[in-house]
Amino acid sequence: MSEAKVSFSVFSKFWNIPVEKQAEYFSGLGFQGVELPVRDGYEAHPGNVAEALPAAARKFAAFGMKITSVALPNGRPSEAMIAACGEAGVPVMRDMVRVPKGQSYLKAEEQAIREYEALVPLLEKHGTAIGIQNHGDRFVANAAGLRRIVERFDPRHIGAVYDMGHCAVEGEIPESAIDLLWSHLKIVNFKNLIWVRENGPEALVAKWKKYVTSGRQGLASWADAARELKARGYAGVCNICAEFSDMESKDRLLAEDLAYARELFGA
Repeated sequence: MSEAKVSFSVFSKFWNIPVEKQAEYFSGLGFQGVELPVRDGYEAHPGNVAEALPAAARKFAAFGMKITSVALPNGRPSEAMIAACGEAGVPVMRDMVRVPKGQSYLKAEEQAIREYEALVPLLEKHGTAIGIQNHGDRFVANAAGLRRIVERFDPRHIGAVYDMGHCAVEGEIPESAIDLLWSHLKIVNFKNLIWVRENGPEALVAKWKKYVTSGRQGLASWADAARELKARGYAGVCNICAEFSDMESKDRLLAEDLAYARELFGA
């Protein structure tokens, strides 16, 4: 088994502070990269992305960090967004495929494929890519679903972001998910969830909800995922999602998750 030479990034969504402060804080924890949300309400947003995203990249670079991906707003990326990512050296724009209520899954899949096909020339022109992530509820939820979409594309343009937490609550194990997505794998999201019962055993029908927890505590085996990735020689980005149901403890849990992930990879 070969030791993988991965890098670690963090999704900064829940630290909506000036970019310089983010860079100082996250680099101090030991992160090499960041997934930056480019959405309304953040320092870089769709209205100023042409200037703000390259500026943010320079600020992170001053602390030895890279913007390894951006989290897109709702909808497919505009040409301005794609061009800004190319200019800033951002290799991946993270996206998801929603299945709207009342629309069939297959129709939503077909529509997404057509939309991605239309973006390929722009992705080629600007030298960046889209990474499609699995998510829960009304989204393509697992690696098997992602595979049906990304396998049609050159991975230089359209790839996959494997979120092991969301796969796990849908019953998909890391070995299978990584095998399905390996040819197009852009980023691995390190996240974990469990199912928590909302009502008592005396209820007529059980009700459950998802609880987002730390890496050691959820249904997804980070250890199994790391073992499979190392066996395949993965040398890409491991993104710590830093989303928890207990957000008051986010700083402690983030540090613990990074330490655990680094331990698993011997980094």
